[in-house]
Amino acid sequence: MLTAAQASDYEEQGYLVLPGILARAAVETLVRASLALVDGFDLAAHRTVFSTKDADAGRDEAFFASAEGVRCFLEEDALDEAGELRCPPRLAINKIGHALHDLVPEFRDFCRQPLFGELLRDLGYRAPVLWQTMVIMKPPHIGGEVRWHQDATYLITTPPCVTGLWVALEDAHRGNGCLWVQPGGHHGPLRERYEIDWSTRRGELRRLHAMPWPTDADAVPLEVPAGSVVVFHDHLPHYSAHNHSDASRSAFTMHVAERRAAWSPSNWLQRPRLGYFEI
Repeated sequence: MLTAAQASDYEEQGYLVLPGILARAAVETLVRASLALVDGFDLAAHRTVFSTKDADAGRDEAFFASAEGVRCFLEEDALDEAGELRCPPRLAINKIGHALHDLVPEFRDFCRQPLFGELLRDLGYRAPVLWQTMVIMKPPHIGGEVRWHQDATYLITTPPCVTGLWVALEDAHRGNGCLWVQPGGHHGPLRERYEIDWSTRRGELRRLHAMPWPTDADAVPLEVPAGSVVVFHDHLPHYSAHNHSDASRSAFTMHVAERRAAWSPSNWLQRPRLGYFEI
């Protein structure tokens, strides 16, 4: 799947961009399935907002339950002062997660494409296990910023071995909130760790290292067409800006770990019922 040069670039830079490698039909299937989930979700009963501006203090039971379910989470600007939607549901959703690969046939079939297993084995995996999937909707005008972070903050393994696979379902560019990364930043320390005390069912985001987050001068935008895949290391700092444009920037993300690695019992994401999903 990968050339030796691509594998070397990934080791050096912490990410790899594979432009337009997915069939258009496969991408369109995920887009339709995502919209069907939004249309069928009971937003009158479930109005949990997802934001990265609160140091993850807003995580609730709906969020924890989504580890083995499929939930829609709202953008923080989607609700007015009375808690009513300002816009149609399709334009109000921040993300859908986090067990799409287990519970939604279109996503399950997509994740089982051989190319993903081949790609991960080219990066050194022996038995890659898919722990988490989500659709990031990034709707026009209100698609929220996702602050600088590292995935190992939220998905803790021993040894660290989480890889993100970010699939562009629509064209991503600076105008609609594409990913930004710090090339080589994965060689630096893990800055934060988010852990759950399950006795109180409360999470805490702890600062581990004082190294500042990248500046604009340190970062590069990943402007990619629909059907592209971005692979990134769990220590790679990355973020995406607010979407002020008229165009959405939806993406599908998979997070994978090595099966033999220990999954932290303090991770927010636990899968006691669903177990392993190998790819």
